[in-house]
Amino acid sequence: MRVDAPEAPGETIVDRRDDEAALRQRCAEELVARDFEGYAVGGVSVGEPEPEMMHAGEITEPHLPANKARYAMGLGTPAQLIELVARGIDMFDCVLPTRVARNGTAYTTGGAINLRAGHQKEDFGPIEEGCDCFACKHHTRAYLRHLLKAGEILGLRMLSVHNSHFFLEVMRDIRRHLAGGTFDYYRKQFIENYQPTSKVIEGRATSRL
Repeated sequence: MRVDAPEAPGETIVDRRDDEAALRQRCAEELVARDFEGYAVGGVSVGEPEPEMMHAGEITEPHLPANKARYAMGLGTPAQLIELVARGIDMFDCVLPTRVARNGTAYTTGGAINLRAGHQKEDFGPIEEGCDCFACKHHTRAYLRHLLKAGEILGLRMLSVHNSHFFLEVMRDIRRHLAGGTFDYYRKQFIENYQPTSKVIEGRATSRL
């Protein structure tokens, strides 16, 4: 445990990263001794900055067997999935694709976009060029924006369909590039093109890691 310099009079900042690493190691070792089919990395996706999320995976994964499934609970954005796979995680579950769809947000290879935004009413292309989900094959951004603004439930359903399809495609691409030995290149290209949300950027800036 480290105690950092206070940021305000009378304030003490306690950094518990050393404790966390030891506890995660102990937890992992005791669970591995029970020989389960797979192991979950939990205690993340509860509002912590992204670097701390990655740190949890980094300090846990070395203590989990490589021949068993390693599962991150409640994560994450498309870019975060790729980064966590790079850190040894195999499986994920997350409500994000459908939860943000209810707010009018869709995921693309360039990042998350707001389909409620005014400029979308003049965009008669699909959510994502080249995407073969039902929403992209049959509806334009402009029409989906109309549905969202009119309160039509179809708009939320179509964004949920697209986002779920997009996440599954990212995982398919990950598996394909891992099998082909090109994952590092795929990771680099995806992260370079993907614009994180302001919340993620702010978390990176304020994280103590």
